[in-house]
Amino acid sequence: MNMQTLSNRYFVMRHGQSEANVAGIIVSNPAVGCASYGLTETGKQQAAKSISQSLQLEDTIRIYSSDFLRAKETAEIVHKLLHGKHPLHFTPQLRERFFGDLNGLGDNNYQKVWTLDQTDPNHHQYGVESANQVVTRTKGLIDELESQFENETILLVAHGDVLQLLQTWFQGVCASQHRQLPHLDTAEIRHLKPI
Repeated sequence: MNMQTLSNRYFVMRHGQSEANVAGIIVSNPAVGCASYGLTETGKQQAAKSISQSLQLEDTIRIYSSDFLRAKETAEIVHKLLHGKHPLHFTPQLRERFFGDLNGLGDNNYQKVWTLDQTDPNHHQYGVESANQVVTRTKGLIDELESQFENETILLVAHGDVLQLLQTWFQGVCASQHRQLPHLDTAEIRHLKPI
């Protein structure tokens, strides 16, 4: 699929501040992240504020979200505030990047992986999901949405690393460069446009 011929408009939103963010730990194991470490009260307020300030999202938007609790709760707030006309969809394709042996450790360990990403986007050091694997699974969702819809506005609610890596595909740069792209703040909404 050529990025220039995308049939739909895509927005991404990083989940609001989560309990894992406050605790400063990596929560990337689905067995943990799908059931716990949801949004803080601040995170809920961030999500609501982002939607109240967004002029581009309407009730007809289609919302697809990671099935991790922090993303689900963010998507539910968005859906409610927009009075969404379409049902919410939760998908493993937007899950947090799996950080393997670093799961449960301090979030200062992210940098170890990101440094390795710069030289090898296929590395699995520490048992992590590679940068290219994340691009492949998120791009797979875009492929599915492109085959189902035309001229729709779609919001993808996910996680920092996942959205950084999806951005690389939209911008036509190597996954190894994901940390060089503008980072999404918690609850930030961004329109992804092919370059």
